[in-house]
Amino acid sequence: MMIAMIRNISGRVLAPMFFMAAFQCVWSQSDPATVARIINEGKNRNQVMKQLRDLTNIGPRLTSSSNLEKAEKLALGKFKSFGLSNVHLEKWGEYPVGFDRGKSHTGRMVSPEMVNFEFTAQSWTEGTHGLKRGSAIYAPTTMAEFDAMKDKLKSTWVIYKAAPPRPPRVRPGETPPPLTDEQKAAATLREAILGSGINGIVYPSRNELCVTGGNYRDKTFEHHPMDVQIMVRKSDMDKIVADMDAQKPVVLEFSLDQKFRKGPISNYNVVADITGTDKPDEVVIVSGHLDSWDGPGSQGALDNGTGSCTAIEAARILMAAKAKPRRTIRFILWTGEEQGLFGSAGYVRDHKDILDKVSAVLVDDGGTNYQGGYNGLASQKDIFEAAIAPMNAAFPDMPEKFVVSERMPRGGGSDHASFNAVGVPGFFTMETGRSDYNFVHHTQHDRIELAIPEYLVQSSTNHAAVSYYLACTPGMLPREPKVVTPPAGG
Repeated sequence: MMIAMIRNISGRVLAPMFFMAAFQCVWSQSDPATVARIINEGKNRNQVMKQLRDLTNIGPRLTSSSNLEKAEKLALGKFKSFGLSNVHLEKWGEYPVGFDRGKSHTGRMVSPEMVNFEFTAQSWTEGTHGLKRGSAIYAPTTMAEFDAMKDKLKSTWVIYKAAPPRPPRVRPGETPPPLTDEQKAAATLREAILGSGINGIVYPSRNELCVTGGNYRDKTFEHHPMDVQIMVRKSDMDKIVADMDAQKPVVLEFSLDQKFRKGPISNYNVVADITGTDKPDEVVIVSGHLDSWDGPGSQGALDNGTGSCTAIEAARILMAAKAKPRRTIRFILWTGEEQGLFGSAGYVRDHKDILDKVSAVLVDDGGTNYQGGYNGLASQKDIFEAAIAPMNAAFPDMPEKFVVSERMPRGGGSDHASFNAVGVPGFFTMETGRSDYNFVHHTQHDRIELAIPEYLVQSSTNHAAVSYYLACTPGMLPREPKVVTPPAGG
């Protein structure tokens, strides 16, 4: 069969014999010419960075936020424009309250000198309602200290040299454990400080990273904590403490544009299909999570704008290459991932009747590094190695591999775990390359400037090529044997 010539980014013709060897495999009924078109489109006309710019122009996308709703509409429009079918939002649940963080945030020292801070405040917490300026004062450590200084606390920023004590974390439905005497004293002191008319609490991060999280539970638009708590990076706190210890009058000002949205807020996954030609009821899922944390400075670019956009671009590549997979390739952008894999868990819950027809779930959620392969069962090895062989020929500087494990991974911090928990093969693509994911993960540095274009070109092309191959195999991907529990009594 004739194999189309493929040129790499520099224009060099890639030797067709490598592709011929890769395509001649008994494991798939994929069309070699289609695979060649997929790789050609992905390498030479890739638009993944355009997809990422469009998404990050919206900003970060906290589940329950207006930005996430805008991103969902953007993704729906893109999938429809590519010509996919069954394009829709699919509800998986509700939050009792929503939360929007605006674009205007200020944090700085204004005396004894001007110093701009890097900082964050947790999601689903109160904002400042405008710019608040005040003196910095160390937090009292006992009720006796509080009583002695309480008249000086009004309109100040109360400084903690370490994160202030918090009530014990309790899972939904659990009964809180009884507090110790020490915890009761700390809680009483904390409530007294918060009720004394302060501007808010300021405390340091453990290092130079300001990690954003948050909890939507037990909060409504009408009833939620009103205190302001701000985390500044360690070096900024070091500057505050040095000036305070030198008896300099330290004045800080902060403005947090943070607003609650009336709930309940419905939450959705974005779904779109390339319908299979002769096995449309069998499915290969390509996915990433569309939601992100939303701390000041973050765009949600690498966690997980990159994973969402490699999925979006893979859909475009497949349609541009006129791919006709035997099985349906379903693209899903999950939400609620950051709060507990809610979107994917909801999909598993609501689609129990089709899970036996899901061949594989591919998840890209490791930042901007390239897709370096997969981890799975020995019975899957030959199939995946054949699927990635054309990619290894086309992107020799970004090699992929398949690593064999005795079992599919259990647990894990991304949406593949929801499927592996019920026996559907889920794969978290191995992230390989020079990017330092910890530097951006949930921090102020999660911005498009740190995305690596050549890696995302490979990843989006790989998503397209591998999903097409898996969608064309004679049978579905092998699974672990189902564990059968013997009847009681023997």
